Amino acid sequence: MMNLSPTEMDRLVIFNAAQMARRNRSLGIRLSHPEAVAYITDEVMTAARRDLPYAEIRDMAGRLLTTDDVAPGVAQMIPMLYIECMFAEGTKVMAVFEPIALSNTPAADDLVPGEIIAGGENIESFADLPAITIEVINTGDRDVQVRSHTHFFEVNRALRFDRAAAWGMKIDRLAGAGVRFEPGVTKSVRLVPISGDRVVLGQAGLVNGPLDVPSARDDALKHARARGYQGA
Repeated sequence: MMNLSPTEMDRLVIFNAAQMARRNRSLGIRLSHPEAVAYITDEVMTAARRDLPYAEIRDMAGRLLTTDDVAPGVAQMIPMLYIECMFAEGTKVMAVFEPIALSNTPAADDLVPGEIIAGGENIESFADLPAITIEVINTGDRDVQVRSHTHFFEVNRALRFDRAAAWGMKIDRLAGAGVRFEPGVTKSVRLVPISGDRVVLGQAGLVNGPLDVPSARDDALKHARARGYQGA
């Protein structure tokens, strides 16, 4: 029976992944991120076991792969590798900077991971939705931040505006954006209708149901007035 330590188990995983990388590379398959990391790591760790000089190994590590050998974007995903190597005198950590070298051929398809390439024209959000502009003043004593997904009718009770006009509307902002309202400052805000099924649940609890039911707005206005919402 052979008992392996966690470090030895990790070494076997690296070796197996590196063998897959070698097989794929021999078939002309460009390596993925894990395959490239495993291949370089295995070669470096093997060189350390052979007791090659530290500087020689680090130089060798940066010449193992180029951008021609890896899938688009992989090189940018590996700006640095930290590899724990076993030398004759003990364990040392080797830092390999930019381990995948640029190839001599243009890499037109070598994209940045997660990169979005947009067209040249400006894109107007919510262009087809009917919009309104309302005046909002913060009557409270602290800033209020309203996010783009919020049913504007139900925003902080200290904000005074025509709540009936804001029924079923949201801020004309992209997802994740918002508007900050400072105390005593009046702002003009552009609102657009909420799309989709137009069902609002939670938030301030003034609706908790479909927006387009005939009595929904009147009922919500009564709840708002009873709870001290400005502009209701």
